[in-house]
Amino acid sequence: MPVRALYSLPDAVDAVLGALVEPGGNALRAVHAAALAPGDRLLVLGPGTIGLLVAMFARAAGAEVHLVGRSARSREFARSLGFEGVWTADQVPCVPYDAVVDASNAPELPAVALDLVEPAKRVVYIGLAGTPSAVDSRIIALKDVTAVGLLSASPGLAGAIDAFAGRAVDPRPLVAATVGLAGVASVLAGERPPAAGSGPKIHVDPRL
Repeated sequence: MPVRALYSLPDAVDAVLGALVEPGGNALRAVHAAALAPGDRLLVLGPGTIGLLVAMFARAAGAEVHLVGRSARSREFARSLGFEGVWTADQVPCVPYDAVVDASNAPELPAVALDLVEPAKRVVYIGLAGTPSAVDSRIIALKDVTAVGLLSASPGLAGAIDAFAGRAVDPRPLVAATVGLAGVASVLAGERPPAAGSGPKIHVDPRL
């Protein structure tokens, strides 16, 4: 790797936090793209790793955060992180949302995000569905909405490192278990290690 592409992790960022810097960079970029001011209301669709990190960074920035999840397990885990506004798709409160971040893999939710956001506000697309998603560009134009798509974490890495080092955001609860290299195959096959917690991530430590 060229030196210009490398970041030095401070002592306060250990191996677990370091492994979460890349998804943290993605999430931080989504929050920046949402252009939130303190007190703004954000709706996050999809309480997976990226969605929860988006919610954490937005909360740290002073936003009021709501999340939408399909499974009871994911919704309960989001509540365990201190987020009170956690809903199913048919429970979403009818209130103004200054930004909506689609961090899901559901092909129907990009259009829902556009429907729910306030006129002249922002929708951020960071989730990827397995099939194409239909979004009506007429709604984008008529509502004067700014729609932003994100992929690379690179521009957000330094900010994620700083936030983790200063504990403005602590993503450790997202890690359900840690396995060595011998446990990687079973994890990739969809198995959860014994006594794994409720978080969405499994950390691999080759020293084990």
